[in-house]
Amino acid sequence: MVDMESAKQSIPCFLISCNGKMATVSTTKRVVIEWLLGSSADISEKFGPLWKFVKSYVLVPVLRFGLYVCLVLSFLLFLEWVHMMFLAALAKIMRKKPAKRYKWEPMKDDLESGSLDFPMVYKISIGAACGLSWPADRLVVQVLDDSTDLVIKDKIEKECMRWASEGINIRYQLREGRKGYKAGALKEGLKRDYVKECEYVAIFDADFQPEPDFLRRAMPYLIHNLDIALIQARWRFVNADECFLTRMQEMSLDFQFVIEQEGGSSIHAFFSFNGSGGIWRIAAINEAGGWKDRTTVEDMDLAVRAGLMGWKFVFLGDLHVKSELPSSFKSYRSQQHRWSSGPANLFRKMVTEIAKNKDISLSTKFYIIYNFFFIRKLVGTMFTFLFYCVVLPLVSLTPEVDVPKWGAIVATFIIATLNTVVATPRSFYLAIPWVLFENIMSFHRTKALLIGLFEAKRANEWIVTEKLGDAFKGKSKVELSAAKGPGCLKLLKERILLQELGIASFLYACGCYGIFYGHDRYYLYLFPQAIFFTIAGFGYFGTIVPTCPELA
Repeated sequence: MVDMESAKQSIPCFLISCNGKMATVSTTKRVVIEWLLGSSADISEKFGPLWKFVKSYVLVPVLRFGLYVCLVLSFLLFLEWVHMMFLAALAKIMRKKPAKRYKWEPMKDDLESGSLDFPMVYKISIGAACGLSWPADRLVVQVLDDSTDLVIKDKIEKECMRWASEGINIRYQLREGRKGYKAGALKEGLKRDYVKECEYVAIFDADFQPEPDFLRRAMPYLIHNLDIALIQARWRFVNADECFLTRMQEMSLDFQFVIEQEGGSSIHAFFSFNGSGGIWRIAAINEAGGWKDRTTVEDMDLAVRAGLMGWKFVFLGDLHVKSELPSSFKSYRSQQHRWSSGPANLFRKMVTEIAKNKDISLSTKFYIIYNFFFIRKLVGTMFTFLFYCVVLPLVSLTPEVDVPKWGAIVATFIIATLNTVVATPRSFYLAIPWVLFENIMSFHRTKALLIGLFEAKRANEWIVTEKLGDAFKGKSKVELSAAKGPGCLKLLKERILLQELGIASFLYACGCYGIFYGHDRYYLYLFPQAIFFTIAGFGYFGTIVPTCPELA
């Protein structure tokens, strides 16, 4: 018990001896705390056992359970990695290239039959489309425009008129409104009367540049194999060396192409359409129900529905299409939100339909549900963030929880190095930075995944991915500053990301604790990861285009 009279008398005596305002305030606070709770020793005596109880019976068990879950997920991911590497290796060892597995004959120009041997193809894009090596009377170039910028509309229309004057069968299709986004545009394009004469549709986004012989190399698979619905080409990136961000994207996408799609194509004849750089058999699109806008991954939606009907897909790893990567961190984040939320939302809507499907084998059904969706689209994303950004830092604060080193650091970095060596050999020395960067993106992907899985507010958000290309190269800072854009305050707000900085602070704190009190050297990972989160938090990943003089 504290004597009230003694406490009242002690305060003025101390105020006279200290003769300082700051000392008065701090001492008053200390006296009030001691009056309420007791002395420092009393506080430690009261709350020490409580903290030990909470730590022993709540924090440690929960953290240990989370660790076991992560280790199980890590093992499942390792098995999937072995499975994918095995498929890719098997395809190469057994020379299971598409030309060996399917009938393929080169397209020949016949003077007698003219262009009748060439099926009707229509292509959605401008640019390299008009330069494709294909008879002009057997090719329709359709440009789908639903942009809201009048200047862009005018330029596109004039470009179409220029090609039309040179004898190209090009159609400019203007769409009012953006209902259904890309799926809506593709559905609208297939309704046109002139498309009814076509058997195939080659789809390219506006920044994609196919080589002139693209159709001649890809079309024979569709012509001679009536069970093939889709030919997917491999993407190559014209701006991969533009900045660190584009190099990281190249490594991630190369792994998807070389390991996932090539392996899935060679053994299972199923993978997801990438949305561009591919040719579809229109009959397969119609049989599968056409384009749907129920998710933001209309390409994956169509591929899964066509796969459930027994159609086969072929990935051509040696057929390249040039494209461009988003070079700003903001654009890349919005793209990854769509690419993570969409598959989770599609899984939610289709898992029952897939399980009940009677047209495909049990093994194919298992492959689509477990390998394609559950492991690659859900578990892989959640595990990366949960383990490396939450569980492992907390473990460094609680020595009672022990993490097997093989499951924490060693296995991950060995696998990452092997992945880069196989998929992107020229970037093998960036394996560690790639892992650290992917951990940052796992934070955004996990948020998007949960939004899509529970169909929250932003589940169907569609933001066009901005790609700078050469638009800003060669311009002075005055020209860049004069360009229309957000104000300085708004731009600064977009640049500074508080969530990334918050995670960075958490990792720094765990790392500092580990240096002074930790038994393991997890700070060797925590500090580099914290630095990467800090760089992301201040918006210094990717190309930075100044739009106001103060930030130039």
